[in-house]
Amino acid sequence: MDVHFPTSSILSIVLQALLLSSSYGSLEPYDLLYNNAVDAFYRSDYKDVVRYMEGALSSYAEVRQTKVRCRLRCQDQHPFDSVSMDLQFFDVVLRRSNCQNECIEEKVGTQSMHKVSEDVNQDFQRRIPYNYLQLAYQKLKQLDKAAAAAHTYFQANPEHVEMDQNLEQYKALEGSDQDHFVDREARPHQRSFSAGVKLYDTADYKGAIALFEEALQEYYRADVECRALCHGPQRFEEQDHVLYRYSLYELVSDHFTQALHCEHECVRDLSTRPGRLSPMENYLPLHYDYLQFAYFQMNMVEEAMECAKSYLLFHEGEEFMTENVDYYREAVGHDVKPREKAEWYLRRHKQELELLVIGSENMHVEFTEGVSTVIPSGTDGWMEYVPISEKKNFTLAPPQKLREGGPLVYDSVQLVQNSKALNGTQRVLLDDVISVDECAELTNLAHTVTMAGDGYRGKMSPHTPNERFEGATVLKTLQYGYEGRVPLRSARLFYDASERARRIIESYFLLNSTLHFSYTHLVCRTAITGQQDHRNDLSHPIHADNCLLDPEANECWKEPPAYTYRDYSALLYLNGDFEGGEFIFTEMDAKTVTAQVKPKCGRMVGFSSGGENPHGVRAVTRGQRCAVALWFTLDPLFRELERLQADEVMQALDNQSSQSQWDTSLNINPKDEL
Repeated sequence: MDVHFPTSSILSIVLQALLLSSSYGSLEPYDLLYNNAVDAFYRSDYKDVVRYMEGALSSYAEVRQTKVRCRLRCQDQHPFDSVSMDLQFFDVVLRRSNCQNECIEEKVGTQSMHKVSEDVNQDFQRRIPYNYLQLAYQKLKQLDKAAAAAHTYFQANPEHVEMDQNLEQYKALEGSDQDHFVDREARPHQRSFSAGVKLYDTADYKGAIALFEEALQEYYRADVECRALCHGPQRFEEQDHVLYRYSLYELVSDHFTQALHCEHECVRDLSTRPGRLSPMENYLPLHYDYLQFAYFQMNMVEEAMECAKSYLLFHEGEEFMTENVDYYREAVGHDVKPREKAEWYLRRHKQELELLVIGSENMHVEFTEGVSTVIPSGTDGWMEYVPISEKKNFTLAPPQKLREGGPLVYDSVQLVQNSKALNGTQRVLLDDVISVDECAELTNLAHTVTMAGDGYRGKMSPHTPNERFEGATVLKTLQYGYEGRVPLRSARLFYDASERARRIIESYFLLNSTLHFSYTHLVCRTAITGQQDHRNDLSHPIHADNCLLDPEANECWKEPPAYTYRDYSALLYLNGDFEGGEFIFTEMDAKTVTAQVKPKCGRMVGFSSGGENPHGVRAVTRGQRCAVALWFTLDPLFRELERLQADEVMQALDNQSSQSQWDTSLNINPKDEL
């Protein structure tokens, strides 16, 4: 029998969707409240800062939850279950759209009021409002709320030195309670999982089971919400849809593919801790791994087998878990099925992958800048993501074996301490790398060519307000030498001394490939008079050179903005006539000092640049500390451009033809120093 679908009903729905503009709710836009709070902060009106900023956070959360609730409700009210015709399909689409508009506007008001700039949204995602709040609550003497705001901000910004210091001060205050340091934005599934791991590690398996089960429920709930948030407007760069260059179905396909990509990224989003780019490895399957063993310890073997088989859905054939399943099956005398929720989740995940591949092959518009179409790689696909355009077979070179103790190249150089004496790995301390006269000449050079903020994006005091930082690159120094502003001999000494350091590090650590310069910096840090009393900060906070140190998680995340291509680092000291300024190695907790180096003329400390060597510099409390800072890479693709240009200048000078070789219009753009 033919189905006649009245066109008038569709037109009526379209008109309702387009003309609906009445506002039943009256939620104030969070960007307006946020701006009011910032204005109040600069007026030192801290009561208004709290009033507006707390209102902004509440509005932000309400808009988000309203979108989730309304999209899920309208999805249930208008399902696609029985759709068999084009008109029926678009009838459901239009009814959902109308339903969502009415629902959202009833709760929060006209949606156009809540269209917020990307900058403001990023501030909320980075938890910037809590930075303002902790300062405002501090001024208002509400220290418990200040501590909570500071802790919340620091969870997403673990590299923020000042906030770390503020938290230590809050903890030291009389009456301070651990309960004050709560993460107001903690995600329930991650909070329950972390708490479960702590109980599991103490062998409290009953308590751990309750928390892991709670974490699973919260994870699946968060997954549904994350996917609902993907159903909003999508951005297509460099496209003018008014020209109608694509058909209806092409545009629907493109929009759906981008929304599907967003949904698929929920796997990564839900397993990524605040402030991190890299997800926690194997996050969802790990719940079932913990549970299977905890249930076994509680003599609940069927439940243990159920969780073990659920784990194997994600990692089919994994040997240790397959052996566990065999053991459990023998113990209970029958088979047990995996959990239905895990099976359903994995089926949807695989279906998404298939649709993403099809959608990506037929994509007619580009994704927003910085967003790529991706599919998981490997057998499970739970953490490793590779762009489709880059998914190919690679032959990886075998990792270099970590060795040390090679020749020091120059007769004058003395080995002071090796890795064992420095309580770590891939560490070395050397003396007499350069002479006293060379130290003096390079120090004089630094006083002439270094500029405040050079190498620190123009910030004169990038790490502490109590010291002034000045720097210069090899190329800039050679340019000064060529122009006669400094002795050319001194400029060449800087070049030669850095090359001497490179050769020593390459030889001592027995590297079987060439070590290239990644960045070379002549840098001095000077104690600012009148600002040294009661200092409790560092001249350079504890960090690693090629990854983002996360002391709380005991991890170092090798991801931007860290210089992930750096492999080895060295510091060649020019003087020791100052107070403080000791170089320190620490454990991953960024607190436990494992070794300390007192700078002096000609001394050099070298080490591998990864998370195995967290390091920093104690406060310089009097005088000036100067050094040649060097970072190296084994990857020639990341060679320092200015160093290559400096090589050309040196060759030109040696050939007595520098006049024709020098480019006077060269723009020097120093990189930021970590």
